Amino acid sequence: MQSRFLFPIFIFALFSVSGIALAQTTLQKAPPKTVIKAAKPLKSQLEVSGWIPYWRKATGTAEALAHLDAFTELNPFGYTVKKDGTLADTAELTEEPWTTLIAEARKKKVRIIPTVMWSDTEAIHRILTNTKARIALEDEIRKVVRENKWDGIDIDFEGKRADTKNYYSTFLKGLNMRLKADNKWLMCTIEARTPLDSRFDTIPATIRYANDFVAINRYCNRVRLMTYDQGTIDVKLNRARSAPYIPVADPGWVEKVLLHTMKTIPKGKLMVGIATYGYEYKVTKLSEYGYRYDLQWAFNPKYALDLAGKLQLTPVRQGSNELGFVYRPSFLANLVHAASAETGSAGGVPVSTTATNQPSAVIDDSLNILVWSDAKAMQDKISVAKRLGIRGISIFKIDGGADPGLWPLLH
Repeated sequence: MQSRFLFPIFIFALFSVSGIALAQTTLQKAPPKTVIKAAKPLKSQLEVSGWIPYWRKATGTAEALAHLDAFTELNPFGYTVKKDGTLADTAELTEEPWTTLIAEARKKKVRIIPTVMWSDTEAIHRILTNTKARIALEDEIRKVVRENKWDGIDIDFEGKRADTKNYYSTFLKGLNMRLKADNKWLMCTIEARTPLDSRFDTIPATIRYANDFVAINRYCNRVRLMTYDQGTIDVKLNRARSAPYIPVADPGWVEKVLLHTMKTIPKGKLMVGIATYGYEYKVTKLSEYGYRYDLQWAFNPKYALDLAGKLQLTPVRQGSNELGFVYRPSFLANLVHAASAETGSAGGVPVSTTATNQPSAVIDDSLNILVWSDAKAMQDKISVAKRLGIRGISIFKIDGGADPGLWPLLH
């Protein structure tokens, strides 16, 4: 399992839900400039929180500042934990541009709750199983919250081992006790849990989880589900949707995750994680019905729209209702070569294909596919949250790169 902490090097939390997946892809020739219409506004009483990553703090804080009225809470992303179990202020939260944003947010009574993100599997286990080290970490987090007058803390420990589960619950219990005494919030960010009958054709006799939902419900004021990076984890949707299918988050899958989680954690505590980014993959045909998806990188929507413009392709709705398209990298290389040689000839053509699950649909090994979350895709998740009566949504990430059509949905 990889971590959101690695997003600066284009890996992000791709396997935080234990797999990957994609959608129907139809490409059409189009003029170089394509305008994607913004989704219609949804009036919502949902709580709205947003993570601002330290690696894009200048653009992230500026974007959050411009849309402060949309938020209930902001989550600077933030702190991490060193191998010795002590905190590191990776974002430098006591300096600009954070100080201006935090001051303005407080004026508008927007909660400031930084995230402690940790994805070192073995270090998490080593620290949390050591009573002295665990208590020291609980005490340090409490001290940092007090000294900075934060409204609370968001715990995002990813990639934990199954045998860390009880120690993690004990850690949350201790932290809850400390923060509750100070009238502070404890927010918990956890991986999405797909129902077993959607993960497996034959459910294994033994399933072990790294998160105890009962304990998390007991100790956390809000539970943020990372309902993104779906990938291929949902075998039922993989068959039901047209191939190739590798979504960031299909609304059908998001609803499954929410309904499953609501059996243990009440909807009044749940926050739906909503992605603002996308992924590019190399697609390889494995068999008549299977595909392999090799991650190339993560991206913000502008990258995909600029690339579509160069290729004169129109992004279309995928099976997950996200935007996407496929293309031949060799054609893009030819375009660059032709431009540099000033020949005016690209020596190739863009891909234009409709892929299905039928055996006759053969995908060339030399194709790439892009899928990303635009305003319409985000609106789908907001609609699911409202229909199910979920507490709110948590946006990853606020960094200046999201589809601008997101903001009318939140105001």
